[in-house]
Amino acid sequence: MQARHYSRRTEDSYKRWIKRFILFHGKRHPLDMGEEEVTTFLSYLATKRRVSASTQNQALNAILFLYREVINRNLAWLEGIVRAKKPRRLPVVLTRIEVREILGRMHGVTRLMASLLYGAGLRLLECARLRVKDVDFSRGEITVRDGKGRKDRITLLPANLKMPLAEHIRRVRLQHERDLSRNRGSVSLPCALSRKYPSASREWGWQWIFPATRFYRDRRTGEYRRHHLHESVLQRAVKDAVRASGVVKQASCHTLRHSFATHLLEKGYDIRTIQELLGHSDVSTTMIYTHVLNRGGRGVRSPLDDI
Repeated sequence: MQARHYSRRTEDSYKRWIKRFILFHGKRHPLDMGEEEVTTFLSYLATKRRVSASTQNQALNAILFLYREVINRNLAWLEGIVRAKKPRRLPVVLTRIEVREILGRMHGVTRLMASLLYGAGLRLLECARLRVKDVDFSRGEITVRDGKGRKDRITLLPANLKMPLAEHIRRVRLQHERDLSRNRGSVSLPCALSRKYPSASREWGWQWIFPATRFYRDRRTGEYRRHHLHESVLQRAVKDAVRASGVVKQASCHTLRHSFATHLLEKGYDIRTIQELLGHSDVSTTMIYTHVLNRGGRGVRSPLDDI
C-alpha cells in the first residue's frame, strides 16, 4: 500500500478489515478461502452488524486489495452478497445566524480553524494539514494539497480572516524559531521529499500553520518534531460550541463545509465554480446542495402561500 502511495488512513483501515476477515473465519489463511468466505463475511456485516453501505464497500475494497495485490489471486464476481442499503440523505446545513452563533462561542486557534472550514469550504483534515507556503495573502488564495482523492485545488482565503490568520502565523513563526534554537523545529514531509531536500523539514514554508502543542519523536530519524494539531481538538471545540449556542441540528465540522456551499448557491454563484472550490470530481456531488435549498431548479411555491 505504501508503494502505491495510499494514505496512512487507508492503510490502517484496510489492515483492520483484513484482520477482521481472517478472525471471522477462525484465522484461516486467505489462500484457503475464496468467494464464498468473502460473500459470507460481507453479508454478515450487512445483516448482523447493520453496517452502512459505505462501510461494507470499504471492507470489500480491503479484501479485494488483499487478494489481487498481496496474494495475486483474482476473485470471481461475488454472487449472493447481501448489500447494505445506501440511504439518500441530505446534508445538514446551518443558517448564517447559526454559523455566527457557533463561531461566536469559539476562541483562539479552534475558532480560526472553524472559520476556515466555513469561509473556504475546507474539510477538517485539509485545514489541519495546511502549511505556511499554502496560503497566498496577496492573491487571497489557499492551496489545498493532497486533498480527498489525492487532488490539489485552490480555494479562496476569506478577507475577514487575513489579519487574524497573519497574526496567528506570526506567533507560530516565533514558536518555530524557538524550536530551532533548541535543535528541533522539523516537520514530516510528503513522500520522499525529506531525502531529496534534507533541510526542507526545518524550513519555515513547510511548517504547519496549526502545529500541535507537544513534540513527538520520529521512529525513523529520532528527531523531535511537531505534528499538526489533532483533528479531534477542533471536533470537540465545534461540538461544545454547537451545544452552547443552542443549535439543535446535528452539526459537526463538516456541516460548516456544507453550509459554505449552500450559502454560495443562495448568493447565485455558478455550480461549476462551487464544484471547483469544494474539490468535487463530479458536479452531481455538488448538485445535492440545490436540493438542500429546496429549489431543485424549479423554485416551487406552495399553494398554501397563495391563500
